[in-house]
Amino acid sequence: MELRFLGGAREVGRSAILIDESLLLDYGLLTGTPPRYPVGKVGPDAVVVSHSHLDHVGAVPALLSGTDRPDIHWTPPTADLARTLARDTLKLHGGTPQCPFAETEVARMSQHSERHGYREPFEVCASGTDASRSSGHGPRDKGYEVTFFNAGHIPGSAHVLVDDGDTRLLYTGDFHIDEPDEGDVSDGDGGEDGGAERAAGGTGHRYGDDRSRRRDRTPDYVRKTAGLGDIESVRGQRLVAGSTARPDADIVLVESTYSDLTHDRRAAIERRFAESVRTTIWEGGTVVIPAFAIGRTQELMLVCDAYDVPCYVDGMGTEVTTQVRRYPEYLRDADAMKRAKSHARVVSGRDGQRKRIAADNTAIITTSGMLSGGPAMTYVPEIRANPVNKICLTGYQVEGTPGRELVETGRAEIAGGVIPVSARVEQYDFSAHADREGLLGFLDSYTESKVLVNHGDRCEVFAAELSERGYEASAPAIGDTVVV
Repeated sequence: MELRFLGGAREVGRSAILIDESLLLDYGLLTGTPPRYPVGKVGPDAVVVSHSHLDHVGAVPALLSGTDRPDIHWTPPTADLARTLARDTLKLHGGTPQCPFAETEVARMSQHSERHGYREPFEVCASGTDASRSSGHGPRDKGYEVTFFNAGHIPGSAHVLVDDGDTRLLYTGDFHIDEPDEGDVSDGDGGEDGGAERAAGGTGHRYGDDRSRRRDRTPDYVRKTAGLGDIESVRGQRLVAGSTARPDADIVLVESTYSDLTHDRRAAIERRFAESVRTTIWEGGTVVIPAFAIGRTQELMLVCDAYDVPCYVDGMGTEVTTQVRRYPEYLRDADAMKRAKSHARVVSGRDGQRKRIAADNTAIITTSGMLSGGPAMTYVPEIRANPVNKICLTGYQVEGTPGRELVETGRAEIAGGVIPVSARVEQYDFSAHADREGLLGFLDSYTESKVLVNHGDRCEVFAAELSERGYEASAPAIGDTVVV
């Protein structure tokens, strides 16, 4: 098996790995000004997409511009959400170098879409299974068996297992693992065969025990709305259950976004966030909460509902919320998502609504998560001058984005100009990625496997650390080819 790294190697963004010049894993873009795309020209027989974030799927429509168009394999939520992202990219950047495809290619995404559920093996690149354009490569003749497993990142996100009959490659994609119970060594959901696929429907995980009553600092508004156990025993994302599947693999291609960081306990993060937002509203301020449309917006809606924090929701996240609710089996608790949607007030954006809301004492969950577009371009200039107001960043801020600039300098380029921000800026680690302990715990199942580290700012360092622990580990660079 030959792997060529076209993007996502020693960086976060534009993930793209080509197997045997035939099977392409992800095809994303690197957010920035201008955006960057995977290197080189490709003509794959098939594409397998791990999940629907721009850095993994943002450039996929560009693969459908020629006459040889590969089928695209993904989970049902990923298929729907990828088209939403593509339409949004067209709306914002169509006809410019920032968008390497047109409406024609977006329409073709449906024509070449193949949907698969978790743990449902399927074949790609074999004669008769895809639009194979064999040029003599062995793998193009015999094909690959591919299986998706819940990755616990966003609805529909998948670990991708690729088996060519000789070698089994596990591409983790982006993934998240639930915290263990305090004092426990496992989360008790049965490992690979009992795991996240069952819990995704809300039957394999619980929030509601009364484990932690040592110090009762829970605000009254929490007790009235959620019950102590609902808050204190949160061990992961509310939106989706964490990854548990650990299929056998000879090679593991592992993400490393937070290989040097240990996340705080999720319950503590939620509590700090809710108390901060409630305090600002009580003081007469407005809180703008930039959030990624897919995953983070819905997670924050669930948190605001659990803590009875009044909120508006604006931007593409509103459409995404409607879409993910169509797939309750991919959510941890579909009923909770229904309640959260009812709790939040949706912004239409008509007749100056956003400026009126910005003057309210409320919280606004809005795209984009890195302040690079979306309704945040209206809200931030409106609230920036008042130090009572607050901007709560809830996700990773890529270098070169306005969100990163705001954190580092207190000013940001927004709506065509650099503006100083007097409003308070806070960051909360609502990460949907595994932290250092999560990565190491995941790799505990693969001590005999070859490990390739990607999707991180310190891939080489983490690979060296793994090597010191006895792994056969390396961190390929963009353009590198690895034969395994």
